[in-house]
Amino acid sequence: MPSRVEDYEVLYTIGSGSYGKCQKIRRKSDAKILVWKELDYGTMAESEKQMLVSEVNLLRELKHPNIVRYYDRIIDRTNTTLYIVMEHCEGGDLSSLITRCIKERRYLEEEFIMRVMAQLTLALKDCHRRSNGGATVLHRDLKPANIFLDVKQNVKLGDFGLARILNHDTSFAKTFVGTPYYMSPEQINRMSYNEKSDIWSLGCLLYELCALSPPFTAYNQKELAEKIREGKFRRIPYRYSEELNTLLSRMLHLKDYLRPSVESILQSSLLTDLVADEQRRAHARHRRRSADPEKPKPAESSTAPTIAALRLKEQVLRHREKALKEREERLEQREQELCVRERLSNEKLSRAESLWKSYNLVKQQKALPLLYSNEMDEGEANVSPGKKVHFAGESKENQRPDQKQSVKSQELGLKKRLQAANMRAQALGEVERLYQLKSWQILGIR
Repeated sequence: MPSRVEDYEVLYTIGSGSYGKCQKIRRKSDAKILVWKELDYGTMAESEKQMLVSEVNLLRELKHPNIVRYYDRIIDRTNTTLYIVMEHCEGGDLSSLITRCIKERRYLEEEFIMRVMAQLTLALKDCHRRSNGGATVLHRDLKPANIFLDVKQNVKLGDFGLARILNHDTSFAKTFVGTPYYMSPEQINRMSYNEKSDIWSLGCLLYELCALSPPFTAYNQKELAEKIREGKFRRIPYRYSEELNTLLSRMLHLKDYLRPSVESILQSSLLTDLVADEQRRAHARHRRRSADPEKPKPAESSTAPTIAALRLKEQVLRHREKALKEREERLEQREQELCVRERLSNEKLSRAESLWKSYNLVKQQKALPLLYSNEMDEGEANVSPGKKVHFAGESKENQRPDQKQSVKSQELGLKKRLQAANMRAQALGEVERLYQLKSWQILGIR
C-alpha cells in the first residue's frame, strides 16, 4: 500500500524555502521520527519539475551510510504537493555548528574535521564511482547547510536538488548552478566541469570548518568571482596540521586536473585510519542486515555495548597515538634546529678564539721591539759618557769596582723586567678568561 499524508503526524517545521518547507514528523505505525520535504510543484516550471523528479529518483538509488536515507514519497495531486520522506538527522547541519562556534569563539577540533572529511569523501565516492555501475552523480551544491549530523555526530550528505547525472559517454556538464561561495573556477567561467568541481566545493567546505569562514568572500558576486579566479586564500589557523593545510591547497587548485580524486584523498595519511574504521563499521552493518532479524542471538545483544565501547576506546587510543607521533615529530624538528644553532655558536666561538689569539700575537710582536729598545737604552745609560770600555778578560781580577756595580744593576733590571713580564702575562690571561666568559654569555643570550 502506498503511503498517505494521514499515515504521518507533523510535529513542527524545521525550515522553509521558496517552494516549500521541511517538517519533523512521526510515523504512526511505529512512532519512528522522520522528516519530509513538502514541495509545491504547482508553481514550478517544467525544468524544475524534472529536477525534482531526478532528485527523488537519485535518493532512491543512493544508499550509503553517509547519505541521507530516503524512505518514501507521497504525491498529493489535489494540492499539487510532493512529500519526500527522509531520515531525521538529530545533530542539525554544519552551518548551524559553524555559527555556534563563531558565537562561542572556539575552533573545531582537527580530529572532528578529519572525521567529517573521511565520511564526506566516502559519500562523494559513492556518487562519483557508483558501486552498482550506474552513471556518475555530481552533487553540485556542497555547502555546510546541506551536510547533516545524526545523534552520533556521523555525517549525512543531503539535498540533491541540484545534482546532475553524467553518462559515461559525456564526462562534462555546463549548467551554471550551486552556491556562489563554493563554486569552482570552471563554473564561474561557465566552462564545462566534472566531478573535480565537487572536490573544489568539498575543499571550500572543509576550509570553512577550520577557519569558520569560506576561503573566498566578497560583498558582491562580481568581486567574489574575481577572487575565485585568482585562487588566493589565507592559510587555515596554525592550530591545524601542515598536512591538512597541504591537502586543502591541493583540493583548491585552480586547475581541475591537478586536484586530487576521491580515491587519492581517501588514501592520504591523514585519513587512512579513519577510512579503515568506517569500512569496518560498514561491514558490521552489512552483517547485521544479512542476519535473520526474527532470530536475534542473545549473546550478540549482550556483547554489542561492550564491542561498541571497545571500539570507542580503540579510536581514542589511535587518536592519542597520532597526537603523540605528531608531538614527537615536532620535538625532532626542534632538536634539529637546536643542533644547527649549537653548530653555529661553536663556529662563532672558534672564530672569536682565533681572533683573540691573533690579537695577542700581534700585541706581543709590537711589544718585543719596545722591550729591546728599552734594554739598549738602559745599557747605554749604565756606560759613562766619554769613556770607552774595553773587556780584556772575563776573570774577576780584570773587573773594576764600577764594572761590578753595573753588572749587578743589569741583573736587577732584568729581574724586574721578568717580574713585570710575568705580571703582564697573568693580566692578559685574566683578560682572555673574561673575554671568553663574555662571549659565552653573548652566545647564550642569542
